[in-house]
Amino acid sequence: MTLDVNLLLQAAQQVAGSQQYPKGALYLVPTPIGNLADLSLRAVQVLSLVDAVACEDTRVSGGLLRHLGLDKSLLALHQHNEAQAAEQVIARLQQGQRVAYVSDAGTPAISDPGAHLVRAAQAAGLPVVPLPGPSSVTTALSAAGDVLAHGFRFEGFLPSKGMARLSRLRALLGQDHSVVLFEAPHRIEALAAELAEVLPDGQVTLCRELSKQFEAIATVAVAGLPAWLEADANRLRGEFVLVVHAQPPAPQAAGISPEVSALLGELVRHVPVKQAAALVADVLGLPRKALYDDALRLRQADDLADDRADDTA
Repeated sequence: MTLDVNLLLQAAQQVAGSQQYPKGALYLVPTPIGNLADLSLRAVQVLSLVDAVACEDTRVSGGLLRHLGLDKSLLALHQHNEAQAAEQVIARLQQGQRVAYVSDAGTPAISDPGAHLVRAAQAAGLPVVPLPGPSSVTTALSAAGDVLAHGFRFEGFLPSKGMARLSRLRALLGQDHSVVLFEAPHRIEALAAELAEVLPDGQVTLCRELSKQFEAIATVAVAGLPAWLEADANRLRGEFVLVVHAQPPAPQAAGISPEVSALLGELVRHVPVKQAAALVADVLGLPRKALYDDALRLRQADDLADDRADDTA
């Protein structure tokens, strides 16, 4: 079904028309991750104004433009031709054309092509105008409710090889921030097993088919994720965004502040535990026993991390 483009463009003009749209600029236009209604009126306005649309897949973007009743010149720019295709886009921009770039879904250059194009435009001294809009990353994070997190780390797709995946997960997880992962349906069970091995005490929010008809979001214990997936075949379908929750901070010895604990953590990498505790006790006048207990905990955690790194080397 084609939208009533006249009404849509009128609405876009009313709310977004006063914005400046310079010529010779690259416009990064986020597209819906599943629901066409999530396309912003400003995105519609820009797509109606540009001279050409560079896109990850001309078939996908051509379908979106047809829904909007728009007919634009399409330029294929994807991970296999981005360097060469970027030169064509830059040439158009230097001629004073407005060019939009869209990936298949979501915000360009976020685990999608676009970063090389942006860098090329910047190097040529051309303006880059990013539009805010749909993103599976922020959508999943907002639904995770990770109250312990101090920020987040976006990882996207992990390496496909088993040992490389495990090594990467060990490096990423168990810290004070959320970790956002993407996964395909044919590998979600393997990822669940790997998460359970690396962080059995953790929690994960699994988002499936975000913004689509069969969207499903659940927060479960990491150890129970394999069984949870196995319990219903429908839970294995679709594209997945996972938010692995932050871990609570490790307990500290009584009376030891985070700042002092951080100092001890640095010292025990270079001197014995007893000496580290004694140095801090003498300088700061703190209880030597409490400092020793905390330094020992930090040394043991450091040794465990080294052992895990050796196992994956």
